[in-house]
Amino acid sequence: MSETYDIPALIDQMAGELRRQLPIDARTVMVGIHTGGVWVARALHEKLSIREPLGVLDISFYRDDFTRIGINPQVKPSQLPFNLDDRHIILVDDVLHTGRTIRAAMNELFDYGRPASITLAVLIKRDGRELPVQADVAALSMPLGANEQVKLSGPQPLKLEIRSVT
Repeated sequence: MSETYDIPALIDQMAGELRRQLPIDARTVMVGIHTGGVWVARALHEKLSIREPLGVLDISFYRDDFTRIGINPQVKPSQLPFNLDDRHIILVDDVLHTGRTIRAAMNELFDYGRPASITLAVLIKRDGRELPVQADVAALSMPLGANEQVKLSGPQPLKLEIRSVT
């Protein structure tokens, strides 16, 4: 696919949908999943004028496949500069595919506290779910084949690419 996507317009769409779904108030915090989710979350965080700083999760130690593929040599500590207890968390990732990344992110979040709610926002929702995880907000839905991969590059500017994997 050589389609061009207007990422700023997609971020605006996501921000509008998040405003419709939940009150953005003092109890609302945003957490991006390293790396692409953080890039999307930074843009959303600014659009929504969330008071608390942006939280960042690196789920490397929470993945269910790290014993098979090893730890990513670029593991960075998660940064959650706020208390999660009774907060409304907007969890942001770039692509929702199998659901395993989101499961790992939620496991890590609950190690830090007990949120009131978690709203999942993703730039792209694609086929291939292996776990019962569903996005509350998704800018795009893409029915991609098993040999196709979504790649977000950034952080400035954010660019979306669909590639064939052989």
